[in-house]
Amino acid sequence: MRVLILPAVVAVAGLMAGCSLTPLTDRLNPHRVDVRQGNYVDQEMVARLKKGMTREQVRFALGTPLVSDVFHADRWDYVYTFRPGRGDPQQRVLSVFFDGDKLDRVSGDVQSGDAPAAATAVQTERARVIEISPAAK
Repeated sequence: MRVLILPAVVAVAGLMAGCSLTPLTDRLNPHRVDVRQGNYVDQEMVARLKKGMTREQVRFALGTPLVSDVFHADRWDYVYTFRPGRGDPQQRVLSVFFDGDKLDRVSGDVQSGDAPAAATAVQTERARVIEISPAAK
């Protein structure tokens, strides 16, 4: 009797080794960590910027820039990347331009402060120029 059971167990084990368990293993995947990198800049932080602010004031409002290029000394780039555990990665870029030591303009893909309009509008461009009001004297 044992002589018949041993070949049957070996045959079943061989057949099971070739089976694909993908549907089962897809449900058993471990938790994947969300990865956030760079400078997170929101609309409230951008709203604090005023044309004519010094570099130190901009650094205080937005934080230290991720990219400060030697060849473009009058430009700071704030890059933020979010990679969820499951789903598509997202990237936001904000560029701050200076004229000498004073803030001149800001451009990037920062979301609008008007939430209902931003929810209904279809964003066709990634980059846009943001108007900055002059500093109060």
